[in-house]
Amino acid sequence: MTGFRDFLMRGNLVDLAVAVIIGTAFAAVVKAFTGMIMDIIGKFGGVPDFSSTSIYGISVGVFITALLSFVLTAAVVYWLVVIPFTNISARLKKQEEQVEAAPAVTSEDLLTEIRDLLRQQAVGNPTPGQVPGSFPGQVTER
Repeated sequence: MTGFRDFLMRGNLVDLAVAVIIGTAFAAVVKAFTGMIMDIIGKFGGVPDFSSTSIYGISVGVFITALLSFVLTAAVVYWLVVIPFTNISARLKKQEEQVEAAPAVTSEDLLTEIRDLLRQQAVGNPTPGQVPGSFPGQVTER
């Protein structure tokens, strides 16, 4: 039972189940939208149901209706899902590249800067914001 439980709780299986459920729900949305487009086509060009169409006695109407439905479904998915997803992904990738391009400040860099500031104070060179002759730890504005 432990192996079966581990199989069911494995991350990719749960992700796949979620994807199937969301895909099924999304298919209903796309089917309804495609039906609306088919109705619009029917308003302008007649009924978009070609099931009774035949050529030389061969019934090709069902195929034509299915093909038209497929093309419309692909168009809906492309224009309402693929293009927005591609644009959002490109923006996120650009933001990630900008964040990665910024140099990371390490603790060694900070310690080196502190060391250099302490050397300047020991020699008597004032640091920015320190008035010459003032106490090294005292910072006064000019």
